[in-house]
Amino acid sequence: MTARHPHASRADAAMPPGAPAIGVRIAGCGSAVPDTRLTNADFERMLDTSDEWIVQRTGIRERRRCDPAKGENSRTLSTLALRRALENARIDAGELDGVIVGTVTPEMLCPSNSCRVAAAVGAGTAAAFDISAACCGFVYGLNIANALIRSGSMRTVGVVGCDHMTSVMDYTDRRVSILFGDAAGAAVLRATDDTSRGVVAHAMHADATGWADLYLPRSKADFPPGETPTDEKLNRLQMNGQAVFKFAVKTFGDLIQRTLDSAGLKAEDVDHYICHQSNARILEASRERFGLPEEKLYVNIQNYGNTSAGSVGLCLDELWRAGRVREGQLALFVAFGGGLTWSSSLWRI
Repeated sequence: MTARHPHASRADAAMPPGAPAIGVRIAGCGSAVPDTRLTNADFERMLDTSDEWIVQRTGIRERRRCDPAKGENSRTLSTLALRRALENARIDAGELDGVIVGTVTPEMLCPSNSCRVAAAVGAGTAAAFDISAACCGFVYGLNIANALIRSGSMRTVGVVGCDHMTSVMDYTDRRVSILFGDAAGAAVLRATDDTSRGVVAHAMHADATGWADLYLPRSKADFPPGETPTDEKLNRLQMNGQAVFKFAVKTFGDLIQRTLDSAGLKAEDVDHYICHQSNARILEASRERFGLPEEKLYVNIQNYGNTSAGSVGLCLDELWRAGRVREGQLALFVAFGGGLTWSSSLWRI
């Protein structure tokens, strides 16, 4: 597969002529994970695998899993995460002009999770829509919300990334099932008179020539040429792990470099690299490439696994609540996922 890596674009370059000078601040964050844990020991009982094998290849020790008996799913996790972000921001849900939810595992396709999440938190008639960009959903959402606020179209937007990945796992397939867990992360973005705050540079890309390396078939017509459709594979995530790993290692570092170049910055200028948690080895490769100290590139994959669209927002919330993300700092959000998609969002907090 050949992936394109166009230069990231400056956020202000996309501003329409005559647009008001508006900054964007992150007013509050929230997250939600189920109580149920799925550990490597659980997988040892289910599959021909071991804790050592999983940790060496992924860095994962446990994941969280929704309990359908409790009514847990991507909609309920998204609602809880956004409600916590609103509480953290001390903003009433009625002030939201928009709700954006990144997910590939909605409770249903219509109505969207975002519509029901907006209603559940009390957002009135705020605009609401889902983004289907796989693991890039939250980062795509940050860029879209930033543009909506800077244009003057909206003042306050809730952005959520959430996936119920355990609902699409084949637990007889150790190559894929050991990787994923369930989580939601949310942020409330708000207009500010400080025009230095918000997105400094960003990138949003896709290349569907490699779609068959990571897909979720709903019917037998969805399978790529050469793949034998079976009922057992329907609604179960199909992944060519080796191909996705190679794509991610190359794309991740290049995406960071191009975003830094677009902003005229060096790697050491950024205070936080808040990245999609897909594999500990991919994160470590990026850290080594840019010579980053451990405290600048946050890692929590050992506790949650790959939570798809939920991972970046979950990392942000944990850093935010620990008091590590502060006003004036630079934070670079980075993700890649099915589509294949890749995206960055460099913020002046």
